[in-house]
Amino acid sequence: MAAVQSSPSSPTQSRTKKGPLVTEPPKFDIESYVQNYKGRTRYERLLLIGTSSSFLGVEALKAAVVEAKAGKDTRRYVEACNHLQAVAPQEPEAVRDQAWVDTVGKQNLAETARLEAELKGYKNNLIKESIRMGNEDLGKHYQAIGDLPKAFEAFSRMRQDVSIPKHIVDVSMHLIEVAIEQRNWISVVSNVQKIRGIQSVVEDDKSIQQYIAAADGLANMDMGNYHTAALHFLSTEAGMGSSCNSIISPNDVAIYGGLCALASMERSDLHKRVLENSNFRTYLELEPHIRRAITFFVNSRYSACLSILEAYRADYLLDIHLQDHVDELYYMVRSKSIVQYFIPFSCVTLDSLNAAFAAPGKTIDKELGQMIARKELIARIDTQNRLLTSVPSAARSTLQATALKTAREYEREARRRIQHMNIVGAELDIRAGKNPGALDELLDGGILGSSQRAKAGGYQ
Repeated sequence: MAAVQSSPSSPTQSRTKKGPLVTEPPKFDIESYVQNYKGRTRYERLLLIGTSSSFLGVEALKAAVVEAKAGKDTRRYVEACNHLQAVAPQEPEAVRDQAWVDTVGKQNLAETARLEAELKGYKNNLIKESIRMGNEDLGKHYQAIGDLPKAFEAFSRMRQDVSIPKHIVDVSMHLIEVAIEQRNWISVVSNVQKIRGIQSVVEDDKSIQQYIAAADGLANMDMGNYHTAALHFLSTEAGMGSSCNSIISPNDVAIYGGLCALASMERSDLHKRVLENSNFRTYLELEPHIRRAITFFVNSRYSACLSILEAYRADYLLDIHLQDHVDELYYMVRSKSIVQYFIPFSCVTLDSLNAAFAAPGKTIDKELGQMIARKELIARIDTQNRLLTSVPSAARSTLQATALKTAREYEREARRRIQHMNIVGAELDIRAGKNPGALDELLDGGILGSSQRAKAGGYQ
């Protein structure tokens, strides 16, 4: 009898922050995956894979150590080494290079002092353009060494010295990149709106439209606004390439936009806004399984759609932005599928629902009960006959209530019109150019007769 192999130990066990342990092998190759990114997001994604995957953990952490050592952020290097030492202490990369840490730390302090001295000199000379560039250089330096709050502050100081619209765009893009790493989504949305306000620059440079659409979609997705996020991702112009890979890749646009649309849009909208969207189609070609899942949902093949999503769950749990939203997005797609499947029928057997939606050997009886309790599914479960039956709507009472409401509105409008006709007939209406207090003087002075007062106040 063959021995049962236990899954490799996961770096997740060595970190204090709780996160999902992904024991299934993902479908992507880590080397080709990280080539889609540059800058700090490449390290962050490698570290997340290393601390979440039991299959790619060691490989991802080794790559994270190499990536960190290629930069100037010593904190990231020490962090990656600590994680790697906890799961694979025998690896050469797990041995911390303390000499490198000390040397780079001293170089960072010297560079910080130099840039701050230069900026002080620019301020003394009152040269606005030099001050702006000095703050930009200092912000980039702080970002490179991992001091994000100071980087955000330095980039923010650039605003007071901008002279052309392009400078405003540059400042906002710097702030967006730092804010995304800080998970400061309110700041991301605010700076995106500042760029949108400069319409001429956005129209001239297509890459800026792609950048702000992707950033706005990312912020809304991370805040849980899936429908708004989907609209932003779907509006991204084609041909992104590597212009936005400091925050997102074209593959991410397809995945994030497709999943958010699938979870928040109806079938007609999916067909019109996603499948028939010529710009977004170029992104879907990079992730054909997302296109197939949406096509299956639009064609009412819900079990096939859900099967595709489940096959890629491990990949999405290793995504730095999707990890916290996979369960919610999958639940929304699944509940929509069950509701759409049930709409044409007055009753459906639970066995057929289990065959279509339940995992092998399991049932969805409890899930149906939860959906009914949340009023996502208007139905009842017949446990004796094992049926899911729709709740009959009271068509007659609904029609009567609608008719009574319409009659009351008609009566109210008729009273208003009759009153207005009586006021006009008594020549008591206030018109432009007349004394606004004329009617009050007539009424208060007793000039009008009782019959005229009755006409002014209501019916003849």
